[in-house]
Amino acid sequence: MTAFATPASFRIDAAAPADCDDLVALIRGLAEYESLTHLLQVTPLALAEHLFGATPSAEAVIARDADGSALGFALWFRNFSTFLGKPGLYLEDIFVLPSARGRGIGKALIRHVGAIAVERGCGRFEWSVLDWNTSAIGFYESLGATVLPDWRIVRVTGEALARFRREG
Repeated sequence: MTAFATPASFRIDAAAPADCDDLVALIRGLAEYESLTHLLQVTPLALAEHLFGATPSAEAVIARDADGSALGFALWFRNFSTFLGKPGLYLEDIFVLPSARGRGIGKALIRHVGAIAVERGCGRFEWSVLDWNTSAIGFYESLGATVLPDWRIVRVTGEALARFRREG
């Protein structure tokens, strides 16, 4: 992966197993920001399994201050576009601590993952944003992203998901 130039005040590194406690703390910060802590179930052990286990299902990078403290993260996974006939990257989450915003960390995280998508020959790099998060929407649009107005997320989870197996 080509390294992106970042200000000397922070760095972006590929996540390693030792980062899972910090990643979970950042994920908790994201859940608090989005008022979704009631949905939070992730643990460092579970995260480590899915990022670094025998069959990793996602990847992450972590932004750290010059002193090593965690400032933000981005977590993504590979998907596939049948229309393009190419793989893509789906950014599941990006978060920068409120106290660290305005330093270019979010932009550096997005550009870092976007560069990975280009290097891997992906046809697209996409993510979702909550409709009330107008500051994030404006930020993404300033980077050249398009918010698709006609698409809605469809999700099956919990008991409804378990029914697929029982009634399949």
